[in-house]
Amino acid sequence: MRLTPLITCIAAGLTVSGCVTLGGGDDAPSGPPTVIRTPGEPAPPHARLYADCLAASVAAGTYEKEPGVELLRLTCAGAPARAFYDALAAWASTGGGSEVVAEGRTWRYTQKIVRNPYGLDDCSTDNAGDYRCTITLNVGDFLSAPAI
Repeated sequence: MRLTPLITCIAAGLTVSGCVTLGGGDDAPSGPPTVIRTPGEPAPPHARLYADCLAASVAAGTYEKEPGVELLRLTCAGAPARAFYDALAAWASTGGGSEVVAEGRTWRYTQKIVRNPYGLDDCSTDNAGDYRCTITLNVGDFLSAPAI
């Protein structure tokens, strides 16, 4: 399976800080940017769920741009999605506010829903064997840059 450079970076190291740069703000440093990376840590076990879903999404070609913003949505289905959904069960039961039943599906999110689930990673099932997960990546302006 051939992964795109973005997916390779994320799936290999699962350290987004090594793949993307954060935009400046009021707290942006006033000198030249540093390219020195801090040492990484071993990825925790749940990182494998993300990597498997990302790889399945790339293999199936099920990724798209979120309209109006520079977010990339990668969606996996089948076994990787079911494993991710099942792993979220304990999190959803203790995380409070991270599981929703709507539109004939049970949705589990990787973070507590504050106002709405926009931009949150999720997994869902229709309780009839259809499992899906969506991982949303903030990839920056380059996503929409003209191709050379």
